[in-house]
Amino acid sequence: MLRQRIITAAWLAPLMLAGLFGLSGGFFALFTAAVVLLAGWEWTNLAGIRQRDNRLMLVGVLAMAMLMLWLSGGALMAWPLWLGVAGWLVNLTWVTRYPEGVDQWRAPARRLLMGLWVLLPAWVGLNVLRDSGAVWLLFVLLLVWCADIGAYFAGRAFGRRKLAPKVSPGKSWEGVAGGLVATAALALVFASWQGLGLGGGLALLLATLVVTLVSVLGDLFESMLKRFRGIKDSSQLLPGHGGVLDRIDSLTAAAPLFALLMMGGL
Repeated sequence: MLRQRIITAAWLAPLMLAGLFGLSGGFFALFTAAVVLLAGWEWTNLAGIRQRDNRLMLVGVLAMAMLMLWLSGGALMAWPLWLGVAGWLVNLTWVTRYPEGVDQWRAPARRLLMGLWVLLPAWVGLNVLRDSGAVWLLFVLLLVWCADIGAYFAGRAFGRRKLAPKVSPGKSWEGVAGGLVATAALALVFASWQGLGLGGGLALLLATLVVTLVSVLGDLFESMLKRFRGIKDSSQLLPGHGGVLDRIDSLTAAAPLFALLMMGGL
């Protein structure tokens, strides 16, 4: 398993870095659309759709929604971000109540609707961040990675109080605290690097802490859906690493919110 993980990472990491930072404009939009559409294919499975043709049709609907947003020339790019923020507030209630609230989203159609407010805003958020400058796209990616790494090591060293034992038993409040410390340090480094000053640095720090918490929710939400479906990974598209959703679950929550904050003048 470790050998397979290393082999996959060896070709995946350069490909993702080249796509995220070597492309811009329409080429970047196409690259990120391909990633999100693969995640959409996995989401249809999480929604309980088993027929291959139906899954392809639903992925096609997501692709058409992306195309229409792109052809709007940016005029319609704000509303999916607000949709994402509203959707993640709903997701929070379901994660905190699991399994009591399952009947509210058990139907495949409702789980598909979840995917609309998770995946479409994520794609828009990535493109807004890239248009704002590669540095802020880099920041959000590092934020998600630092939150994950900080949570992992703090959880292993100090984890006692379970965060959401019915959703993801391995996560702890101490791990969340470790993730917050790591991303706060990242925000301070970026604020100094970008010369944001005291006010700008404090604003970035506050935004970072909020987005970090939301990124944790992204991880928990996918874990909840996988637990409900009785599966470990969203797919086997990335041998040794699970599926695309398993790699971007936190980012789907973090990117739209941070992009919206950037559009608001952060």
